Amino acid sequence: MRPTCPWHELPQQQVLAEFDVSPAGLTAAEADRRLHQYGMNGLPEPHRPGRIARFLRQFNNVLIYVLLGAAVITTTLGHLLDTGVILAVVLANAVIGEIQEGKAEKAIQAIRSILALRATVVRDGHRLTIAGDQLVPGDIVLLEAGDKVPADLRLLKAHNLFIQEALLTGESMPVEKQTEPVPVGQALGDRSCMAFSGTAVTAGQASGLVVATGQNTELGRIQGLLAGVEQLTTPLVAQMRQFARWLTLFILLMAAA
Repeated sequence: MRPTCPWHELPQQQVLAEFDVSPAGLTAAEADRRLHQYGMNGLPEPHRPGRIARFLRQFNNVLIYVLLGAAVITTTLGHLLDTGVILAVVLANAVIGEIQEGKAEKAIQAIRSILALRATVVRDGHRLTIAGDQLVPGDIVLLEAGDKVPADLRLLKAHNLFIQEALLTGESMPVEKQTEPVPVGQALGDRSCMAFSGTAVTAGQASGLVVATGQNTELGRIQGLLAGVEQLTTPLVAQMRQFARWLTLFILLMAAA
């Protein structure tokens, strides 16, 4: 099977053939083999430094070094009020930075809580309820109103199916789903023959073929983007950092002279 294939563009029979599965679903032995091959249907626990580590990291900045140096100088000169103001600015910067980083890490962690804990599947021709993390590519999943979609699915059957996809597309209203392929190049929100992991079924019933699990789902891709995003630097902050470098160099040259 092709893990990056645009499954929404293919007819049902071709998708079933790609995953080598019949309408009776996978056998228990084949499901176990694929679980070992592809891993569990879950998102990895992100690395989260402690609050103290996040707080101390805020001081690793040239401008902060300059301000701390200025605080030492003002203390030596007996200007304790100036020292207090400088230290208050440094401390406020560290607290705000730690809070912002903490919110970003909570957002990444929240994605993991969206995953479905249970899933109803067809295996060996029988309807079973299994743990959501045991799903594998090629499983046939049954959906009904109130369910969370447990993995990325190519829909095989759909009856009055509406799914809330706000967490992926920002669309506030549930969207209607169907089973026919959609044209090439459609945006995520327009792939009406797909159901995505973490979204919620608000009405109807359906069955779908698991085409992606874990980090290979759209939800997993979003978590990866959040975990790897670089902290944005505003022009003002960049200029302040550049000024701090020049100021530090000037102070060192004056001290050497």
